[in-house]
Amino acid sequence: MGVQSDEALLLEVRDLHDADRVVSFLTRERGKKRGVARSARRKHSRFAGQLQPLAKARITWFEKEGRDLVRISSIELLRSAHRLQADLDGILLTAYLADHTAEFAQEDEPGEHLYRLLDSTLEALLAGADRDLAARYFEAWALRLQGIFPPPRLCPICGRDFAEAGAVLPAEGEGLLCAECGGRGRGVLRVEPEALDFLRRTARQGLTEMARRPPPPAALRAAEELTGHVRRRFLHRELRSYEVMKRIEART
Repeated sequence: MGVQSDEALLLEVRDLHDADRVVSFLTRERGKKRGVARSARRKHSRFAGQLQPLAKARITWFEKEGRDLVRISSIELLRSAHRLQADLDGILLTAYLADHTAEFAQEDEPGEHLYRLLDSTLEALLAGADRDLAARYFEAWALRLQGIFPPPRLCPICGRDFAEAGAVLPAEGEGLLCAECGGRGRGVLRVEPEALDFLRRTARQGLTEMARRPPPPAALRAAEELTGHVRRRFLHRELRSYEVMKRIEART
């Protein structure tokens, strides 16, 4: 315990009382943390301009055993995310990425792989990567890092190649089966070949590499449907940020 310092990505910033703010952040080495930035809302606060959602920063905090919130002493901004939030679509997407990460990250448990996934996704978006592709890539890998969505190659029951036998997502469970083993009953989701191809590519290519030869829109929609089903079964609900994003997209 005591004084800690680590590179981190800010996930959420909320007002607390009259002058403070509560900050949720994902560290590279120490997992997810929640801390208080005292007097952060005051005009001449040392945190002025530093508390930006999805910014990358070096954070120093004091941690005491048994306390839910750490006390943040300093934040050194390393990379701003303001450019990603210059329009409504960008605001919705970044809120979704932060919400998604906060849901899967574990308190006080090292989560470097999830940290690197969010960090590289933000880096690619800032470099101009397609937002739709970045979101679908992030979704697939976020599930994969939880161990519930391995790269789809072979049916775990019969060993048949999905490319030949086709694949389905059973009504119960979070893994894929071939069409024969998975059945065709109520609640079984047929996995489109485009989605399988997309997921295979995410397993062997980085987001920047995929952006050089982006998948067709149909593949992204099929992948979004599949990962959405798996995510909802795993969480037993949908992320509110995703629901808001889809509701606003439907109106525009």
